[in-house]
Amino acid sequence: MQILLAFILGAVIGVGIHFQLHQRLTRGVVLAPMVGAVSAGAAWTILTWLGVGIDTPWPWLAALVVPIVVTYPVVIVVSRVRVAHDAREKARLGIG
Repeated sequence: MQILLAFILGAVIGVGIHFQLHQRLTRGVVLAPMVGAVSAGAAWTILTWLGVGIDTPWPWLAALVVPIVVTYPVVIVVSRVRVAHDAREKARLGIG
């Protein structure tokens, strides 16, 4: 049941990252929270499967660190790809 806390924590971290980084209009509102939640849940699950108990700080620390480490690059790359794609499409269509 504690894995829900990891999912929620990852989503909250994702929301913070979404609003912290630029080019918010180039990506969906749900992208960063979803990446954060999935990465935190995956880290929690992997550590649980490896036998690390919730009485140790490692799953909790992973639920904090992994979403930050994963979500920042994903959001930055998606934003850059979208901006580049939009620029190519504008050039192809002769707009602006």
